[in-house]
Amino acid sequence: MEFFRFKRDIPFMRHALVFNVISAITFLAAVFFLTTRGLNFGVDFKGGTVLEVQFAQAVDFDKLRGTLDKLNLGEYSAQAFGGPNTALIRLAQRTDYTGTGIDACLKARQAARTGGASGSAIADVSGCVMDAIKAADPSATQTRVEFVGPQVGRELYDNGALALFLVICGIIIYLWIRFEWRFALAAVIANMHDVVIILGFFAFFQWEFSLPVLAAVLAVLGYSVNESVVIADRVRENFRKMRKATVPQVIDNAITSTISRTIITHGCTQIMVTSILVFGGETLHYFALALTIGILFSIYSSVLVMAPLVMWMGVSREDLIRSDRKRPGMTAEKILP
Repeated sequence: MEFFRFKRDIPFMRHALVFNVISAITFLAAVFFLTTRGLNFGVDFKGGTVLEVQFAQAVDFDKLRGTLDKLNLGEYSAQAFGGPNTALIRLAQRTDYTGTGIDACLKARQAARTGGASGSAIADVSGCVMDAIKAADPSATQTRVEFVGPQVGRELYDNGALALFLVICGIIIYLWIRFEWRFALAAVIANMHDVVIILGFFAFFQWEFSLPVLAAVLAVLGYSVNESVVIADRVRENFRKMRKATVPQVIDNAITSTISRTIITHGCTQIMVTSILVFGGETLHYFALALTIGILFSIYSSVLVMAPLVMWMGVSREDLIRSDRKRPGMTAEKILP
């Protein structure tokens, strides 16, 4: 199935240097923002308290956030969760609430605990927050409360980095075995280009980086390498068919012949991701946003980063078609007509 059928190959490789300069500038800008501003890690990584609150009617988040603002809790987030009647509140870890809106409530709870009542400081904070929410809306009910300690957040961060490293190693090994080391190296550079740019967007805009976003980054790695494999496979096929063509001509034909497939695949994926972005609520907003950025840049990197790198590293027909190498008793004319 093809949407477009081109009579002539588009000369992508003729402008490869321009595209890679643009990629380098974008990549360096992302690294600069990551270095200077850093990622805005969510409660999953920094630690904190998560409350799930059920209401009798659809949550009025303006009213809810107004109530939380009065408590002067510091960094927090309040978003829809599961349905319109449920709110998920994330409170960043904090040790000092002196002078805040819940200071008096915390002191009262601590005094009661000193007098023999059971409880903890975490339960005191969540309890005081729920008291304030119930005062504004008596129908509010706490259905879940969880605490993520800083040590757990650090372990999640380390495990996420390890997962990223293992995925990259797997991609290198797979492409090296299936194609050739130049394709493996070029594909990893292109994939890391996508990942760093996604992280650069999150650093520049200070969007919350949470576990769902990390999952999106890992998904983009697999998604991007899929496009690279398709182009690499077509390049190898063209080396078999286009015996008299130059390497840039072979690569241009490979990219041009897969444009229709790229539009269908990435277009359908982006339709689903856009529906999550629009209708998924705040819980999935940054997850879908990371996927959207990754899909757009994975197309660019596979076509205009990976392919030029392979060409500049000197890939040739002999590197990919081992079966066509000269065998005993065969002349060069028999091998390459």
